[in-house]
Formats: sequence, C-alpha cells, structure tokens
Amino acid sequence: MPADVDMKKDEEEKPKPPPTPLQEIKANVGLIERAVSSIEPRFAHRALRTMAALRKRLDDTVLRNAVEDVYPKESLAKESLLSWLPAASSQATTTTEAMEVDATKTDASAQTAEPIPEVDIYLRLLMMHFFTATSETHRKALELGHQTVEKMQALNRRSMDPIAAKVWYALERTYEVAAELADARPLFLAAQRTAALRRDDETQASLINRLLRSYLQYSLYDQADKLISKTTFPATAGNPQFARYHYYLGRIKAVQLNYSDAHANLQQAIRRAPTAKLAPGFYQAVHKLFVVVELLMGDIPDRSLFRHPVLEKALTAYFEIVKAVRTGSLSQFQTTLAKHASQFEADKTITLIVRLRQNVIKTGIRRLSLSYSRISLRDICVKLHLDSEEDAEYIVGKAIRDGVIEGRIVHSQGWMECGSQKSGYGPEVADVFSRRIGYCLELHNQSVKAMRFPLNAHRKELAAAEGAREREKELAKEIQEGELDEEDMGDGF
Repeated sequence: MPADVDMKKDEEEKPKPPPTPLQEIKANVGLIERAVSSIEPRFAHRALRTMAALRKRLDDTVLRNAVEDVYPKESLAKESLLSWLPAASSQATTTTEAMEVDATKTDASAQTAEPIPEVDIYLRLLMMHFFTATSETHRKALELGHQTVEKMQALNRRSMDPIAAKVWYALERTYEVAAELADARPLFLAAQRTAALRRDDETQASLINRLLRSYLQYSLYDQADKLISKTTFPATAGNPQFARYHYYLGRIKAVQLNYSDAHANLQQAIRRAPTAKLAPGFYQAVHKLFVVVELLMGDIPDRSLFRHPVLEKALTAYFEIVKAVRTGSLSQFQTTLAKHASQFEADKTITLIVRLRQNVIKTGIRRLSLSYSRISLRDICVKLHLDSEEDAEYIVGKAIRDGVIEGRIVHSQGWMECGSQKSGYGPEVADVFSRRIGYCLELHNQSVKAMRFPLNAHRKELAAAEGAREREKELAKEIQEGELDEEDMGDGF
C-alpha cells in the first residue's frame, strides 16, 4: 500500500505538459463562446491575453487543423478561411503531428452548428498575425485584414468589441511592417468616428492609439495634439491601452517643451504598463523617454534605474548622457551623442537629447562659479569647449539672469566675478548657527531638568512597604490566636 500511495503522489506532483497551440486555440474558442452566451467580456479578455505568446507558435498546419475542428464538415465559412491557407500536402504530416491532432481533436462529426461570428473573427485574427510574421505574405495579411474589418462593421455586435480592438491593432501592425502606415490613416479616422457613434469604447481606445502612433511615426506632432484635443479617451479602456495613450501624450508634451506634464504622463504609463517581463519592449521605450525628460527638468535619474535587469543594457547610452550632464562635461556629452546617434534616432529621442546641451553648459558654469571667485571668459571657453568668448559671455550672462549662478561680468577686464555670492561663511551664517546652537543647548538643559528626582525618595517608599507588611503579619497572627473577631476587623479587611 505505501508504495502505491507514493506512486500516486508522484503522478500528482508531476507537472502537466504545456498545452499545444491547437489545444490552446480550442480552449480560447470555448472561452469566447462562453463570453457571448453569458454576456461576460472577461472571458473574451482571458482568451485574448494569450495572443502574444500564441502567435509565435502558429503555423499553417495548426491553423488548418483549428479551422477544421471548429467548423462542421460542410460550411461555407470554413471553405472561405481555408482558402487563405496553403493547401495541405498529402501524407506530409509526421507521426508526432498526427498524435497531437488525435489527442486534441473533438468529434467533428457530432458538430453540426456553425460557430458564432466572434469565433470566426478570432480565427481570422490568428491568421493575420501569422501572415504578418513573414514579408512574403504581407499582401495576403492586408487583404485578409480589410475583409475582416468589413465583416466586423457589417455585423456590429457589442460582444465582438474586445476582438475588434485586437483586429485593428493587427491591421495597423501589418501596415507598419509594410512601411505604408500613412496610407491606413484615413481608414482609422473613419473607423474611429464610427466607433464613437456606436459607443464602442474598446475599439475607440485602440483606434486613438493607432492614430497617435501613425502621427508620431512621421513626426506630425501638431496633428497628434489636435487629435487629442478633439477626442476623449474612454475611461473604461483597459490598462494596456491607457499605458500606450499616456506614453504618446508624454512624447507630445516633451516635444512641446511641457516637461512637467510629460513627466506626469510617463509616470502613469509606467504604472499602468504590464510588468517588465511581459512587455520588455514597451517598458524600455517608456524609460528611455522618462530619463531624457527628467534630465530636461533639471533632475538626475536614480542610479538604481540603470541596474534593472531589463533596462541595464537598453539604457547604456542614456546612462553615459546622464553622467555627462551631471558632471557638466560638454566634450563628454558631444562624444556620447556622436557615438550613439544611430540609437537615439531609432528611439526618436535625439531631438530631445540635443536640447540637453544647454543643461550641460549650465551645470558646467555652476561648477566653475563654485570653484572660482574670478575666472576669465577665455578660461570658461576652454573648460566648457565653447566656440568663442562671445558665446561664453552670452551663456554666462543668461545663466546670471536666470538665477543659475550669482555673479557679474566685468567687460573691461574680460572675466566673471563670483565673489559676491552669499553662499560662503559670513555674519549672517554665524547668526544662524548661533541661534541653532542656543536652541539645542536650551533643549538639552530642559531635558536634564525633567529627568531629576529627589534623592533617596525610593527609600521612603521601601520603608512604607515594610511597615505595611509588618502590620499584615501582626493581624494575621492575632487572627490565628483568636484575639480578633470579624467585627473588630471592619468592612475593609
């Protein structure tokens, strides 16, 4: 018996193998049907959450088997879907594939009803992702996407809204991979107006993000800002859509020199985004822009941010920019900018990083003003690697006017004096220190007085306690000898 129990425990503790793509697709189909029948969109969202991992495991055999298992034998919709897939070669399936199909296949002969339209759109969505993965089938993905969109808009079912949002994303991704994203803009604008009229919040949120990405891809920041001002992002949208929306808002506000709003939007994008392991690309993109915006605001990002396992390699170039800004080294900044210019252009942050040149110069001037009481403009020009003394004079004058440093420029002598600044020691500082020291001494004296007690006060308490114990002993002895009765003891004893 113990051996049988141990074997059963081993079988229970043994982890189950992960589901095959075909099993996962059929499980998702069941969830979508359950979502429609129970009017609970959460089941459809649960099925769509597996899309990112599932689309990497798709092939034509899996898709063909899924279509054949879901649809009955004689179905026009089935023939329409199979026409997009390449024809299956006779006797080409291996023994492993046959075993997989046999293990997951339901009794197709018993299935007589057509699946609901949401299942048909879901299978088309899988096929769109599969066709987008290779450049040879981009045209087929676009044709299938347009046909799917027309079918969705004709059906106009609210239970299809979660899947419709994913279809628009897949169509936008197809256009972007084909470098034809600008051509899809009129289609997205018309669909956004239709979704707003139909109160389709999920599709509307997805389309607003698609349009913002299209505008920012071609640096059309004014048009993106007009779209934001003319539309209202649905409050019922999911966190992933909100994270993308806040990221695009942060990019627009940063270009418009509104760094405080950009910083707030990027923080919201980081909070609403999925974890770094689930969406590393988006997590890195947001933090790249976040670091640059913090530098433009005059702050230095936390060093622990650059040690994050997901961000450490992606933020290497940005960490060098941070070091150049912190030290005020213009030469190091220019070298880093030239070295990583291609990466900054790919990240679309180079225009913002170029603006950091003024911050680097201000930091360098501040360090010089703290180190020297008087320094010539020529030395400033050499130390900060400026082009001429006129540039140095203009930059120093602007820094004095903005309150970055305290000093004055002596034109006749050609130097900058910083001795008039009040940050050194003097009578005012001595008065402040004397007041603080006096307060601390008074606090110490009051604390010592509060801790003083009368000498030998504890001995009186000990003597009183000893007397009470002696009286109790005498009373107990008299009671035992019978000299006291209950009336003599009184009420309180």
